[in-house]
Amino acid sequence: MQVEIWSDVMCPFCYIGKRKMEAALEQFPHKDKVEITWKSFQLNPDMKTEAGKNINQYLAEAKGWTLQKAKEMNDYVTEMAKESGLTYHLDKAVVANSFDAHRLSHLAKKRGVQDAVEERIFAAYFTEGKNTADHAILTEIGVEMGLDKAEVTTMLAGNDYAEDVEQDIYEAQLVGVRGVPFFVLGRKYAVSGAQPSEAFLQALTTTWNELEQENKQMTSIDGAVCTPDGCE
Repeated sequence: MQVEIWSDVMCPFCYIGKRKMEAALEQFPHKDKVEITWKSFQLNPDMKTEAGKNINQYLAEAKGWTLQKAKEMNDYVTEMAKESGLTYHLDKAVVANSFDAHRLSHLAKKRGVQDAVEERIFAAYFTEGKNTADHAILTEIGVEMGLDKAEVTTMLAGNDYAEDVEQDIYEAQLVGVRGVPFFVLGRKYAVSGAQPSEAFLQALTTTWNELEQENKQMTSIDGAVCTPDGCE
């Protein structure tokens, strides 16, 4: 069963949602047959990377809030993250465009380490205060997760996987993504937001049972066919 997750690295609820889903999977008896695919989404595609500006300043300017309100909001999110075992240092978070981080995720998907790279990018942004638009940082993350340094460097220097990122964003419109995180299970059910792990477990169970029932109901009428070994 495939679980697709639309997210953005700068979305604090996406990292929390990842933990909630992981907690649900630990209780799901068929977890070994669940394939997680991360899909790109940009909350602000026009965002300019500003290493000298923290997230409180960015939110205050973008939302028209006071710095105090922005800080209170981030303090609230930090407490939510703590409940899921995450440590956020949003006062250190660097305002950074996420497009290249998404490209790295697609390379990681091709090499079979996408979930590990997503986890590492989230930690770099929310916990370590690293600039996740900086190519040196992204290369460091990729190499740490087992990717070839030369391949990562070449990818970041060019436009590789840009179309994949844009395709994910286009698909988000088709499946009704209005905010992230957004989880699509078996292309049958969707869960929006960082829901409690119980909600994810219920969705996983319902989707699995329905897909299993559909497979049982499928009948086959045999006839003449061609296979790679010849026609019968």
